[in-house]
Amino acid sequence: MEPVIKINPGASKWDIRQKVWDYIEENNLANFPRPVHNRIPNFKGAFVACAKVAELQAFTQSAEVKVDPDKPLEGARLAVLQARKTLLVPTPRLRTGLFNKIIPPQGANKEQLRICASSQGVKDFSVPVGLDAQVKVDLVVVGSVAVSEKGCRIGKGEGFADMEYAMMASMGAVNDSAVVVTVVHDCQVVDIPEELMGDHDLTVDYILTPTRVIKTNCQLPKPQGIIWTKLDTEKLERIPILKKMRALEEQAGKDVTLGAPSLAAESSLQTEQPKKQPRRRPRRDMQQDVEGEFSKESTRERRVEAEQKTRQRPARMRKDSRGDGRGDKDGETRKPQKGKNRETTKDQGVEQGGGETGAQRKLPLSVTTVYLGGIPAGLRVSELKTALREREAAPLRLTWQGAQHRAFLDYSDPQAADQALEALQGLCLNDHNLQAELAKSQRGGTRSGQSIKRQKPSAALKSKMAPPDTQSDTAGKTEQ
Repeated sequence: MEPVIKINPGASKWDIRQKVWDYIEENNLANFPRPVHNRIPNFKGAFVACAKVAELQAFTQSAEVKVDPDKPLEGARLAVLQARKTLLVPTPRLRTGLFNKIIPPQGANKEQLRICASSQGVKDFSVPVGLDAQVKVDLVVVGSVAVSEKGCRIGKGEGFADMEYAMMASMGAVNDSAVVVTVVHDCQVVDIPEELMGDHDLTVDYILTPTRVIKTNCQLPKPQGIIWTKLDTEKLERIPILKKMRALEEQAGKDVTLGAPSLAAESSLQTEQPKKQPRRRPRRDMQQDVEGEFSKESTRERRVEAEQKTRQRPARMRKDSRGDGRGDKDGETRKPQKGKNRETTKDQGVEQGGGETGAQRKLPLSVTTVYLGGIPAGLRVSELKTALREREAAPLRLTWQGAQHRAFLDYSDPQAADQALEALQGLCLNDHNLQAELAKSQRGGTRSGQSIKRQKPSAALKSKMAPPDTQSDTAGKTEQ
């Protein structure tokens, strides 16, 4: 079958990666997380491709299977658990060790196994496996950015899959009979020149796509152990388990001489790969919902807008709102109270409520709520928030009800909600299509200058879980 993506002569590994990532993005072939650049792409149809691993004879004959923690391999991890085989997953970026063994709850059903196969499940249902453990891996499933029908594989450029296999070879966990499988989209199968492959690069025996099972008959050897000259002291500092393995091999009399920094990694990674932008965690005092926060930028914009509105109000109105007595309904002159004065003007134009956080009080007087249903089990609220930001549909507040497979998104006005609904059409997470529609219950608002007591968070949550008629009644009572 002719590759969809054409590779130019003389292209480097990084050129090939960039071309594949660009093609997947331009043709909308991936699910969350996006963009796919600098990742193993979570392509559409990954679960279909992963299910084919159970059809391989090598899978049937295997007892212990190692599957990488990448998102598109979640279906392969599920297949291993459903077959009641031992599932080993490398610790992310090898920070705390080499493997984690996934142990599902006793008598786990399919839905529980699906959760165990997710990234959160890998954290919650795993135990570490030490270097001295007697491990015999029969089948290895790895993610790829690009792969050729001849078995040449290119990862995202950090070398972890290659190093993990080399470490397994060094500790005797794999031998020449081990089978290596990769799962990719059809477009990721490209022509990769064999001369780009080094002795440290991992090759594959099978390629699974949504439409094909390709046996590569690859003749290139797989890594036989760690090549220490390709590592340096900086790499050892970042991956502590390498230090332990180096000490063990040194005791065994092997040459563990490290290489110079310039030889420590793939040259294209050092010279061509753009640096990842660090993820900045939002501060806790920003707009947030029951579980988390949204972007600093949107909060800052709202604060600036509120300050501008306050400055634009007539001086008399600002003076009246400070409580100097001129606007008092009884006609009495009150002396301003120090302290209380500042409290009431601090959040000018915001409904006041008892026992709520500052972020909740900063919501508009009225909001329009969107219902989001069909949320798959195992999805984390952080993943949903990222997907909302990517579609430019981040709400003022998100009420997360993952156990009920739903969430409620509050927007400032009907127009913002309509724009969000349009952006959320076709949203697919973990191969589940989510349902977005206008919620039947809407929050009631008040006229400017009035003050009502908001519901306590628990009451607000109950009102959203109540039937539609009850929700409408609750909203009406709040407005009255």
